[in-house]
Amino acid sequence: MIREVAAGVAVAVVGYLLWQGYNVLPVLFLVALLFILARTPGFGAFGRRFAPFNAARHGGQISFDQVGGQQTAKQELIEALDFLVEDDRAGALGIRPLKGILLAGPPGTGKTLLAKAAATYTRSSFVAAAGSEFIEVYAGVGAQRIRQLFQQARELARRSPGKSAIVFVDELEVVGGRRGAHASHLEYDQTLNQFLVELDGLETGGETRILVIGATNRPDLLDPALLRPGRFDRVVRVELPDRAGRLEILRLHSREKPLAPDVDLERLAGETFGFSGAHLESLCNEAAILAFRQRRQALTAQDFAEALDKVILGERLERKPAADELRRIAIHEAAHAVISELEQPGSVSTVTITSRGAALGYVRNNPRDDRYLWTKHQLESEIRILLAGFVAEETFLGTGSTGAASDFERANRLARTMVEAGMSPLGVVDPASLPPARLHRALREILGREKEAVRARLSQAAPALEAISARLVEDERISGEDVRSLLRQGAAETPTARTPAWAGGARLPANPQGKAGEGWPG
Repeated sequence: MIREVAAGVAVAVVGYLLWQGYNVLPVLFLVALLFILARTPGFGAFGRRFAPFNAARHGGQISFDQVGGQQTAKQELIEALDFLVEDDRAGALGIRPLKGILLAGPPGTGKTLLAKAAATYTRSSFVAAAGSEFIEVYAGVGAQRIRQLFQQARELARRSPGKSAIVFVDELEVVGGRRGAHASHLEYDQTLNQFLVELDGLETGGETRILVIGATNRPDLLDPALLRPGRFDRVVRVELPDRAGRLEILRLHSREKPLAPDVDLERLAGETFGFSGAHLESLCNEAAILAFRQRRQALTAQDFAEALDKVILGERLERKPAADELRRIAIHEAAHAVISELEQPGSVSTVTITSRGAALGYVRNNPRDDRYLWTKHQLESEIRILLAGFVAEETFLGTGSTGAASDFERANRLARTMVEAGMSPLGVVDPASLPPARLHRALREILGREKEAVRARLSQAAPALEAISARLVEDERISGEDVRSLLRQGAAETPTARTPAWAGGARLPANPQGKAGEGWPG
């Protein structure tokens, strides 16, 4: 209605000016220019509206029960949200409601899901924006958008059942980065200043209440003024899930998928150390796609195994190495598997020489427990596993190859960790002041010692290594059980060999991150 009246008035004014003899072409040109500028992304964005979360469009409201693997983060977040839900009881104790909560952690760990679940828990309206939406080349655009975001949140809060709203800002490091870092562009600083002003102006006891939840992968980039009490009062770490958390996430994402009896989600949770919730969702989805491709009615253990390889390394490639290269790759991967079993019994899950991504072959390990601390013995064991492929090439083929480049890189990192942790002959050192020459000698000593230890163990296990590599050339894939069976047969056929570690005695914990042999270049 208003647009029609305004259009009628504008036509009447133009007609009156023409009747009076005025030249209206400049006015029409100016109006047309302003109309065109208003339709451009930069100028038209001044009046943008941030879309509130629509629960119906996203398949219903999201609750904390639908967010798996983050029990600590959920508990800490719910405690902060209870100040909104039970504001009367909190006020009786003199508690000041929090203005902002920062969710910090790696990508794919569920920060956005936690924010949406927070809106459901508090019966609040939910408005989401990304930090990149506030930055433009035009001065003042970001600050204007910040004001519009909070004004829209206040309007939605008045209409919500709980008289509250949650503002979720993803990629907070973009809009909240340290001031002065962009010397040639003050738009970032102006936007952050406006954001700080809005946080300071939030009312905690008025008619409406607004809680700001920010999410970032890089909390170290944020401006200190943003993290002080009274703005973002609480930092909630949303870390990668542990084994129990991964099992919970796998159950959540597979509960609507038909699973075959041979699917063991507990074992799968153990094999996915370092996976985020997004990785685990992709794993279940890829397994379902493979079952669909094979026209199966249920997802099998083989589907999950294939999907795990695909998520880690990528799609299977059609390239076929020559016969001599295939034998070299088989010996390389067989050596990784043999030393892994001798060092960490029961650790090998699968060995394959099938090309995936940048890898021509790889060994997938089956860890028993997540590990966050490493002893000197465990680091040395890892280095021996990484060096096994190259040593086997030298010992049985006469020379190494470029396929061990990434193995060397990872072994050097572990050796450097030993030096910096005081586990080398240098003792406790200051890494910053350690002369490069002394560091180089220490690394060479560690790697050289472990290399000779690997050579001795591979010589003793030569029959098993040959049998495993022959099976790999023939079948391209061998299971961990078959590897252990061939190792036992090889030990029985070599009576002079020393009893290997896998035959008995203390069992070392498996390496949760051991994926030796991934470094074969494409």
